[in-house]
Amino acid sequence: MTPGELRAFCLSFNAAVEEFPFNPDTSVFKVLGKVFALSALDASPLKVNLKCEPEQAVRLRAEHEAIVPGWHMNKRHWNTVSVAGVPDALLRELVEDSYDLVVAGLPRAERLRLDRP
Repeated sequence: MTPGELRAFCLSFNAAVEEFPFNPDTSVFKVLGKVFALSALDASPLKVNLKCEPEQAVRLRAEHEAIVPGWHMNKRHWNTVSVAGVPDALLRELVEDSYDLVVAGLPRAERLRLDRP
């Protein structure tokens, strides 16, 4: 997946926006003000931080060399994924899971607005 494809996929979710609160090089993808993905899209190799259920995070790290504890993040809930090291289908699944986890933590009224009860 290219940086442009990663950006487009992250922005394809309901109410997803891209912001740059840390510096102009770090894209922070949010849904209703809550972060679900972070990436320096110009970096090489391309990596992305994604939220993950703790048990799944540990399993993914054991199964994939390209998935490590989230850099500068809560290591229990976040993974850093080297994009080139995982199949595109898995990366898409991980991004969607991250988005869904963040949405699940939103108040019910906001979840319903996003069509994700």
